[in-house]
Amino acid sequence: MAETRTLPLLPLRGMVVFPYMMIHLDVARDRSMAAIEEAMVENREVMLTTQMDAEKEEFTPQDLYKVGTVAEVRQVIKLPGDLVRVLVEGKHRAFIHEYHEQEKFDVVDVEEFHDRIDTSLNMEALNRAVVHQFEEWVRMSKKIPPETLVSVAIIDDAGRLADLIASHLNLKVETRQELLAAIDVKERLEKLYAVLSREMEILQMETKIGKQVRKQMDKIQKDYYLREQIKAIRQELGYKDGKGEVEELLQKLHEGNYPEEVCKTVEKELSRLETMNNMHAETGVIRNYVDCLLELPWNDESVDNVDIAAAKKILDDDHYGLVKVKDRILDYLAVHKLAKDRSAPILCLVGPPGVGKTSLAASVARATGREFVRASLGGIRDEAEIRGHRRTYVGAMPGRIIDGIRKVGKKNPVFLLDEVDKLAGDYRGDPAAALLEVLDPAQNSTFSDHFVDIPFDLSKVFWIVTANNLGNIPRPLRDRMEIIQLSSYTEVEKLEIAKRYLLARQRTQNGLKAKDITIGAGVFNKIIADYTRESGVRELERVIGQVCRKAARKIVEGEETPIKITRKNLIDFLGKTKYHDTKAAKKPQVGVVTGMAWTEVGGTILPTEVTVLKGKGKLILTGQVGDVMQESAKAGLTYIRSRSDKLKLAADFYENDDIHIHLPEGAIPKDGPSAGITMATAMISALTGRKVRNDVAMTGEITLRGHVLAIGGLKEKVLAAYREGMKTIILPKDNEKDIEDIPEVVREKLEFVPVESMDEVLKTALV
Repeated sequence: MAETRTLPLLPLRGMVVFPYMMIHLDVARDRSMAAIEEAMVENREVMLTTQMDAEKEEFTPQDLYKVGTVAEVRQVIKLPGDLVRVLVEGKHRAFIHEYHEQEKFDVVDVEEFHDRIDTSLNMEALNRAVVHQFEEWVRMSKKIPPETLVSVAIIDDAGRLADLIASHLNLKVETRQELLAAIDVKERLEKLYAVLSREMEILQMETKIGKQVRKQMDKIQKDYYLREQIKAIRQELGYKDGKGEVEELLQKLHEGNYPEEVCKTVEKELSRLETMNNMHAETGVIRNYVDCLLELPWNDESVDNVDIAAAKKILDDDHYGLVKVKDRILDYLAVHKLAKDRSAPILCLVGPPGVGKTSLAASVARATGREFVRASLGGIRDEAEIRGHRRTYVGAMPGRIIDGIRKVGKKNPVFLLDEVDKLAGDYRGDPAAALLEVLDPAQNSTFSDHFVDIPFDLSKVFWIVTANNLGNIPRPLRDRMEIIQLSSYTEVEKLEIAKRYLLARQRTQNGLKAKDITIGAGVFNKIIADYTRESGVRELERVIGQVCRKAARKIVEGEETPIKITRKNLIDFLGKTKYHDTKAAKKPQVGVVTGMAWTEVGGTILPTEVTVLKGKGKLILTGQVGDVMQESAKAGLTYIRSRSDKLKLAADFYENDDIHIHLPEGAIPKDGPSAGITMATAMISALTGRKVRNDVAMTGEITLRGHVLAIGGLKEKVLAAYREGMKTIILPKDNEKDIEDIPEVVREKLEFVPVESMDEVLKTALV
């Protein structure tokens, strides 16, 4: 038999109330208090139902279980702190059909259920089995007084029996809700029997484990007692024991210059270690922790070399060029000489691979007289790599920051965080977020490593961070660093680097002496022009190493020294030239334009081809083109349509012709807005039949009205165009100020054309 009624709603968090169960509830939410007051005014009845997520303060109807209990409010007591304690007694199960949100409290339309009486033999057997299982559970658990069994045994109603037993069991909310939701008495008893059986198995396992633990504890106590007896016997016999491990660590602690907090922590851990069995698993953890604390340089610092002239000479000897970076480091040393308490700088060197970012950090350490630490962050996904593991984990260890400082033994080293843009986050945390505290001058004076668990001062560390792509560094982390851009090397710079550094290093690595090999005039220029085409000098060094290895082989085969390398015989050492032809077109063509692009490994040119075919007005883009570049192409086409009269194009050209834009090297993804004017120029050339100059490279974003907007990475793009033999560079007017950053030797050989509109672009680009 079922009834439908409307009752005030009292949602419960973390508990389930069964029928016939009397319990005190502490109510704090205003809407719940209002529901209690409404119940007291009416018939003292409320609908109790449980929230699925106990942590939620605010809830929706979807957050509540549908099956709950209609309960009678027996007593209401006001407590200090705006709390109300309510005594309720469960009456019947009920199902929520409708939920109504009112101004002060919520009400629900519920359908009440009353248990049906079943006197069959099957129900009687199930009833007895449940009672027997409950008696066994009470006997083993000893959590409920035996008098409870008397009140259970005299109950004839099977439904009430199941609810009473369920209310005594300490079950999860989900399990209790399943029992409450079982409307059918037989189903409820079967579920309760399964729960009791599982609880019995758990109790048996707990009893077994308890016996094993007591047995192990008895053995440990016995071993400790016997060891103390042996120690006393040895002392009586006059044997002299060597100084123990604990005494040695205490002596090291007292002799060292450690902060008070470290001393207290070490003494506390050593007192634990002294009373612990050597075979105990915790002893190894304590030893490692104490060793780590004593090895950390809490107050040990390197003495800075504040001789600016000597530091400048070291930096100049180690690296050619890089003027801005060297000036920034020398500025810091000068400031440090005047204000020694100032925090060390945090420099972020951003540039393509092979331009000397990593090796520069080692030179900074040598120039300042500090220790050097390097931590490669590429591919790290676990936050614990930065902040360390908590000592509760097996194999816990400090993070890379603390571990690096511990190894060098000084608290103010030059610390290189290499490849910070290659960090990645997953379910183990975000390492980039963990670096926020490390690289923040306002916080790193009290850096907390999870393993050390004592604040360590990182404010004296000279941080140098390297990256290839600034865009991959999170904005909050980027904001904490001083960004210094390192650009690609020019041919003149590569020539000097090869002569000063690379040749000598490769001779040494390949077992050659200076007298064993001679490099003729123009050889390095030919290597740079015909065998390498990169932003840095790594490939150049590999090619020079290949020359040295060939020379070493000739010497081993008996050829007389010195081995002479000239422009004519260079092909015998390196084979055919790799880059004899440039990517640019050899002569002016229709629909072929040379664009410029920026990548993580430096600048490159971006040949763009357009062909117009009879079709249905489709715009086709191929060559792994990204969304932004596709939008630039559409914007360019819209501009052409708006200027069709001036360009002498048919008004409906876009309806009858398909325009195919292709960017060669299709396996390489390409994206960004800076190819807008390139694609627009190529389309105009293909549609009008006018040829494009083959010695012109261009970059710029296009708008629907044909305006040319500013772009980034101009220096890298121009250097790439220069390497490919371009003579004229078309760039946005807003980027005219960036021309000064381009090396003078390159500027002198190029013509720069700043433009504001597509009309100016076409005037320069089209023949």
